Amino acid sequence: MPRTRRMPREARRKQLLLAAHQVFVAHGYHGAAMDEIAEVAEVSKPVLYQHFPGKRELYIALLDVHLEEFTGLLQAAINSTSKNKQRVTATIRAYYEFISRDSQAFRLIFESDLMNDPEIGARLEEFNSTFASSIAGVIADDTGLGRAQSLLLGRAMAGMAQVSARYWLDLSDEVPMEEASELVARLAWRGIGRFPMES
Repeated sequence: MPRTRRMPREARRKQLLLAAHQVFVAHGYHGAAMDEIAEVAEVSKPVLYQHFPGKRELYIALLDVHLEEFTGLLQAAINSTSKNKQRVTATIRAYYEFISRDSQAFRLIFESDLMNDPEIGARLEEFNSTFASSIAGVIADDTGLGRAQSLLLGRAMAGMAQVSARYWLDLSDEVPMEEASELVARLAWRGIGRFPMES
């Protein structure tokens, strides 16, 4: 292999994560090999191991990047308006936009073959909990429902977005993203909008 070109550390890390994304998508975690990731990144294995001690650490770093991006999108949607009907629409749409933009990142997050790994499971639960808690906070403020009841509704709405978006992947040729997200947002609002607002 030709000598690896020197690159700023952060730029090199991004390059390695991009290569890892390609290999994990193609082969899954268990089928991926550090040799292939180094080859796709066009670096030597020692360079790869300087940044990531092993395949698991590389996978977790990649997962963290995707979860951070996804969390930012969802939080921006929740904070985008004070009108709850529009907020529901924006939040569901953010789910669909993320999956439409990079369905493989979405699959790496929610269809990983490492779901039973405690550390990875904890990261996914933290993501789901943060999202549901953000929704629950809005519900509690608007309806006066208790924390537990609001969290239950927050989890339900988050679950609706996640499950429907995953299913939509197989229907994306038949149902455009805008239509799909609007349909699910209308369903969600028909439910959540029935709870009375606090005066």
